[in-house]
Amino acid sequence: MTTLRPAISNRWQTTAGLFKTPARSIRVAGPALGTSSAYHMSHPLQSKAEQTRQPSSSPKAQASGLTTEITRNHAAGMRSLHALNSHSVIQSRASYNTEAVASKQPTIHSVFETKTGTWQYVVADPSTMTAVIIDPVLDYDPATQVVITQTADSLLSLVREKGYKIAWILETHAHADHLTASSYLQKHLGQEQGQRPPIGIGRRIGKVQELFGKKYGIPTKEHQIVFDKLFDDDEEFEIGNLRATAIHLPGHTPDHMGYKIGDNVFCGDSVFNADIGTARCDFPGGSAVDLWNSARTLLALPDHTKIWTGHDYPPDGRSEPMPYMSVKDHKEQNKHLKDSITEEKFLAMRKERDASLAAPRLLDQSLQINIRGGRLPEPTEAGQRLLHLPLKLKGAEW
Repeated sequence: MTTLRPAISNRWQTTAGLFKTPARSIRVAGPALGTSSAYHMSHPLQSKAEQTRQPSSSPKAQASGLTTEITRNHAAGMRSLHALNSHSVIQSRASYNTEAVASKQPTIHSVFETKTGTWQYVVADPSTMTAVIIDPVLDYDPATQVVITQTADSLLSLVREKGYKIAWILETHAHADHLTASSYLQKHLGQEQGQRPPIGIGRRIGKVQELFGKKYGIPTKEHQIVFDKLFDDDEEFEIGNLRATAIHLPGHTPDHMGYKIGDNVFCGDSVFNADIGTARCDFPGGSAVDLWNSARTLLALPDHTKIWTGHDYPPDGRSEPMPYMSVKDHKEQNKHLKDSITEEKFLAMRKERDASLAAPRLLDQSLQINIRGGRLPEPTEAGQRLLHLPLKLKGAEW
């Protein structure tokens, strides 16, 4: 197996058509079964240089002052999205400027990462140019074990272009479908701003870290005290002159939080767009009853409140991802939550749906990185940084 060697790629990445910044890339080599322990396959990380980004349609927007910027960057020699020497990040980005400084409303930049269907947000106070980043993505290819920072670098470019100072990096929960870029962004923003923005998450993350730390054999020291701020339920904090509130939204996971900023709630993986409904509840500690109650909390907000979702997977009939819908629209249209749906019917639908779902493609890799706050595993004595993938045996053991 090959030692992890973080490296700066030779090619410059044009991020969002703005600044050109080098993308940091890492590869995780294939496993050697003879060196695995118990029923885990260990994957060490290595370097990779070639990246590309292709354009996608911009998200539909219903806010005033909308501008849309689509990332375009084609690297030479691209053969296939699944080829070993190619890694693409396809994004669409939109800015929602409410032009309502007096009413304490933020400017919101939504950035969609298509491989995991994840919405990331940069939310700014226009009066002070102070901002937060919510649920940033670290790009990862499980076929080649390559980690790159192209999506994260596009967020850094957006921040530079707008002249923002990042006050917080916020996680809604320990994601199970993508790796977080929080630690990477914190390091680079600290270098650029002169101060590292704290990474915040809900206080219940400790139980999740303990559970999955044991499952994957992660040393306690690698997942303890990796987050700078543990928010209490309904705790308020500042983003420049804006007041934000951390809201406990359990259901998808027990630690799940949302963040209310002005007339906007960034709800993570709780409520999805109306034609998708809600997030799955079959993870450890997940609860359809809790998710129903969390959704009712959100839908009790004023009708004009915008609910910004953490993911979108446009179904047939809708070609473009959408970052938000209003409370009013959810009450009228959401197939799991509209006013005609009872709790009993919701629980039955959610149970049937969850029973049909496979595990997320990046479940094991995501959880091991994310309970570390986005930090890489510590190197072994051989200098390798390892992720463990549990084997599933369907026959006799030997």
